[in-house]
Amino acid sequence: MQEEMLEQLRRGADEILVESELVKKLEQGRPLIIKAGFDPTAPDLHLGHTVLINKLKQFQDFGHEVHFLIGDFTGMIGDPTGKNVTRKPLTKEDVLENAKTYQEQVFKILDRDKTKIVFNSTWMDKVSSADLIQLAAKHTVARMLERDDFNKRFKGGQPIAIHEFLYPLIQGYDSVEMRADVELGGTDQKFNLLVGRQLQEMYGQKPQTVITMPILEGLDGVQKMSKSLNNYIGIADPADDMFGKVMSISDELMWRYFELLSFRPMNEIKQWKQECEEGANPRNYKVSLAQEIVERFHDASSAIKVLENFEARFQRGAMPDEMDEMTLQAEGGGLAIANLLKDAGLTKGTSDAMRMIKQGAVKIDGEKISDPKLIIPSGTQQVFQVGKRRFARVEIKA
Repeated sequence: MQEEMLEQLRRGADEILVESELVKKLEQGRPLIIKAGFDPTAPDLHLGHTVLINKLKQFQDFGHEVHFLIGDFTGMIGDPTGKNVTRKPLTKEDVLENAKTYQEQVFKILDRDKTKIVFNSTWMDKVSSADLIQLAAKHTVARMLERDDFNKRFKGGQPIAIHEFLYPLIQGYDSVEMRADVELGGTDQKFNLLVGRQLQEMYGQKPQTVITMPILEGLDGVQKMSKSLNNYIGIADPADDMFGKVMSISDELMWRYFELLSFRPMNEIKQWKQECEEGANPRNYKVSLAQEIVERFHDASSAIKVLENFEARFQRGAMPDEMDEMTLQAEGGGLAIANLLKDAGLTKGTSDAMRMIKQGAVKIDGEKISDPKLIIPSGTQQVFQVGKRRFARVEIKA
């Protein structure tokens, strides 16, 4: 049973630091405190966030105690991870409003009755200036500058505000207050998570096990999923939009989404991948993935309905049997829709393409699009339609 549990917990994980410590904790036979922190810096969660939440769900299903930490205090500092400039702090009002949305959305995956929602302002609001100085004394500037993003900014002459050094210390101190046995985070959070281990030891606690999860690529298959990059699938998206976005990802990216987002057994996913390599149509498996995600964040009837809508678009006979077929080259993992329509000869130019999109005259695989900034990921082959008579089957290659 324990080996089966470990196999599940390893699934999709980038690193487990230290796995032997995790094994000993699991052998104790008590519910472990599993921590994952989310700063409510945006009003909605997307599928990239759920990579961590899915792992929390696994621990929860094995009987462990999941603590979903909302960083309402750290959110007002602004996580400097991956930033080349000082991040603008949020107001208390912004943080609390976003935190409310997070609480509503996270229970689409986690069990509401078995999840403890924690706010780090609970203890940080009680920390005095003297306490904060003592906490800061437990780390050095040299160690902070070992962190890649700080190091790059320092060498590049970019300013680093003093409060940014406090962020990893406070995140680490959260683990002390929560007495966390395990903390989950993205690979970009590794430094912060290890600070938690270090501080726990300094406070006389057993250090937490750190599990880092990969950063999920967005629809373009290159950049991380992000609302600002418009390559995301929001867990509050309408069912049809959610289904369509999953169907738009490349066949190659589909298998990564299966591993990190699906709850299907890995042996089944590996079997499907082998069938595709032997000639099966990847679209059939992508439909299964899209339906699974729609059902999770909506319901079973929505998953059936979106598939019916999808199939109806191809059965109405709106598409001609014969059309131009071509391959276009993409740089950076994707091709802007306006450029694609122009290069495919479906519009006179990019301005014409933008105009047609705004008029609702552009469809992809029979589905109308409205975003003139849409990026079509490489590795896909789809039918593009402008108006009633212009069609082209286009394959995008990197």
